[in-house]
Amino acid sequence: MSTAYWVVAGIAAFAFLASGMMKVASSREKLLANKNMGWAADFSDSQIKLIGLAEVLGALGLILPHVFSVAEVLSKDAAVGLFLLMAGAANVHRKRKEPFAPALILGLVALVTIFL
Repeated sequence: MSTAYWVVAGIAAFAFLASGMMKVASSREKLLANKNMGWAADFSDSQIKLIGLAEVLGALGLILPHVFSVAEVLSKDAAVGLFLLMAGAANVHRKRKEPFAPALILGLVALVTIFL
């Protein structure tokens, strides 16, 4: 694996892992108290936990197959999954008239790992 892959995948994995763990570990009410998490009003607590779990698993999917040199194609699948998740997030933010560029950019960063 190239150094570029590890840098880009590491940044994406860190961002998704942190974001996902926050969603998994926090209640919906706690997320709603954060002014940047207004989107949580549109989802149930279990849906938020599933979104967080998808982010955590995607982050692990970007890194672990290459660390252990096993089924490395799964990293590409994880990248596509994270991109689709972030495309959905960007759409939710767009509908709520919130800034959607951060979600879209993070999804594109994950997608870039496919080509490195």
